[in-house]
Amino acid sequence: MTSIQSRGVATTARPREGGNPALDSRLRGDERMKAARTFLLRHPGIVRLGAVIVILLAWEIAARFFMDPLFISPPSRVFASLGAVLHTEGIPNALRLTFFELAVGFAIAVAAGLPLGLALGLQPFARRSFMPIVLLVYGMPKVTFLPLFILFFGIGPASKIAFGVAHGIFPIIVTVVAGVQGLKPILLISARSMGASRRHILRWVIFPHMIPSFFAGMRLGLSGVLLGVLLAELYVSTAGIGYFTTMFTENFQPAKLFGLIAMLAAMAIVLNEIVRRAEHRFSRWR
Repeated sequence: MTSIQSRGVATTARPREGGNPALDSRLRGDERMKAARTFLLRHPGIVRLGAVIVILLAWEIAARFFMDPLFISPPSRVFASLGAVLHTEGIPNALRLTFFELAVGFAIAVAAGLPLGLALGLQPFARRSFMPIVLLVYGMPKVTFLPLFILFFGIGPASKIAFGVAHGIFPIIVTVVAGVQGLKPILLISARSMGASRRHILRWVIFPHMIPSFFAGMRLGLSGVLLGVLLAELYVSTAGIGYFTTMFTENFQPAKLFGLIAMLAAMAIVLNEIVRRAEHRFSRWR
C-alpha cells in the first residue's frame, strides 16, 4: 500500500512524458533555455562578440542607407581602407610617435601618481592640506592650459607627453588615496605588533589591499593620457595621429579617418591588456 501511494505521489509530482504533449514541449523548451543561459554565463566572450557584430551591422546599414558618405563610412569600407592608410606617407611614423607619447606619458603618470597617492593617503595632515587642491585641479578643464604647456615644452613630443600626464595622473592619485583610506586600521596595528617594518607593511598589507582601486585608477589614467596626447596633437602638431586626424577630416576622407581611429583604439587595447595582465598577476591571491 505504501509503495502504491509513493508511486502515486511521484506520478502526481511529475507527469509522465507523453501524457501531455504541450506540457512536455514547454518543459523541454525551459530546459533548453536554461542550458543556453548556463552556456552564455560560462562563455561571456560569445556575448561580447555578438554585441560587437550587432553594432557593426547597425553601423553598416545606417552608413549605407541613411547617412551622408562624406561624413560616415560603413565598416566594410573602413576595413578595406586600412592598407591605404598604412601606405599613406607619414602615417607609420605618426603611429610610432603617438604610441611612444602614449606609453611614456602613461608610465610617468603611474610612476608619479602612485607615490603621491600613497603619501596623501597615509599622512592625514598631507591629505587634509593637499587633497582639496588635487581635486580642484582634477576637476578643471585642462585644455585651457594647453598654451602654457606649449610655451614650456615647445611643439615637439615633450608637450604632448606632459599634457597627457596632466590628464592621467590625477585619477591615479585619487583612486590610490581612496584605496589606502579603505584599509582597516586593525591590519596596520596587527602588522606593527608583529614587528613588521614600514617596507613590509607597504608590501604585504597596504599594496595588496589597494590593488583593485589602483588598477581601476590606472585604467582611468590610461584614458586620460590618451585624451591629453590627442588633444595636444589636434591643436599643435605637425606629426602624430592627431595631425592626420585633422587632415583626413578637413579633406572629407571618413574611411581613412575611421581607419586611423581604429588603429588608435588598437593601441589603447594593447596598453589596457598589459594593465589587465598585471592586475591578474598581482591579485592572484584574491
